[in-house]
Amino acid sequence: MTIENLGIQRIDHVDFVVHDLERSRAFYGDKMDMALTARSDAAFEEESGEAALFFEAARCRLRVTAPTEKDSHAGKFLRSHPDGIRTVAFRVKDVEHAYKVLDARNGNLIDEPWERDGYKQFHLASPLGDVEYAFVEKTGDDQVDPRLTPVVGGNGGNKHAFTHMDHITSNTRDLHSLVNWYRDVLGFEHFWDIRFHTQDANPEHVGSGLNSIVMRDPKSNVKFATNEPLSPNFYGSQIQKFVEDNGGPGVQHVALSTGQIMDTVPQMHEAGLKFLDTPAAYYEMLPERMAERAVTNLKEDLEELQRNKILVDGRDDRYLLQIFMQEASLLYNEAAAGPFFYEVIQRHGEQGFGEGNFRALFESIERQQTGETTRTVEDPQLID
Repeated sequence: MTIENLGIQRIDHVDFVVHDLERSRAFYGDKMDMALTARSDAAFEEESGEAALFFEAARCRLRVTAPTEKDSHAGKFLRSHPDGIRTVAFRVKDVEHAYKVLDARNGNLIDEPWERDGYKQFHLASPLGDVEYAFVEKTGDDQVDPRLTPVVGGNGGNKHAFTHMDHITSNTRDLHSLVNWYRDVLGFEHFWDIRFHTQDANPEHVGSGLNSIVMRDPKSNVKFATNEPLSPNFYGSQIQKFVEDNGGPGVQHVALSTGQIMDTVPQMHEAGLKFLDTPAAYYEMLPERMAERAVTNLKEDLEELQRNKILVDGRDDRYLLQIFMQEASLLYNEAAAGPFFYEVIQRHGEQGFGEGNFRALFESIERQQTGETTRTVEDPQLID
């Protein structure tokens, strides 16, 4: 059966609600080298009770919002959650078409489409807690919400060579509610999945596990991953801990694509950004693992990969490189900063999510949460 497509073209932007707007300005502007292209003015702030900054690096675009009034939408969000994403916005070809299709599928529409200066938008509720999805139609790639005021010469040279948002990953206690919603309401299709427990490779290790399913829009190839915790040790899972720290389910990370990750990661280190660690055993076993997966065309130097803690995965001469930043609460040593983090990814033909790297990320966060920073023995759980 053919499912009518919503006309999604790409992820347009995400809206990140924070309690410290100046800190976010320094993070995105100074450390991430994104350009500040628009900001709220006094009239907008008085009307909405919110202050906002809009940052861009190619098609990596995000709005950072802080409440100026405690009863604003952003203020209410922060009463229930730490800093985090409240809106994921799709760019669509035709807002009216998307609205009618979603209405016919019984999508829980929050508002009707509004239009200003050729910019059209509406919002949709979701099973992902307080996270909403917006649908945006606009006249050009550079157009920003016209309620914000353009900033001329807002710095940001995109020295990290970000190109677009590769995917968005969310954590919840019950992924099927969200996965089925992606399928039945948004019209997405199954793309990839993985299920594992760290105890599988080492029965003496208590560990924890996850189930993950990736859904994608068949036309635009926009991808969303969803994770849920598994038993045994359900309550010890990092997925469950995220839900607890986040005040409910939400967006765990956004993957930013770059065309030059080997240059980008050292630059990000120099800018003061911090990444999750990876044990030496991962790199010691990497040549064997790449051989087993028939990846013979790895161009990057293994020592440099290890020095920068960049992960590798792939199959049949298609591979990807990726690395994960520390979550914000650890970066700032502040629980209110939230458990969200960014991933940096470069693809060399591999469009999947890297089973071994997925496990490595899970292990790394697990060690970080228990205060264990290093291992003195090889860790076979990092290898799928």
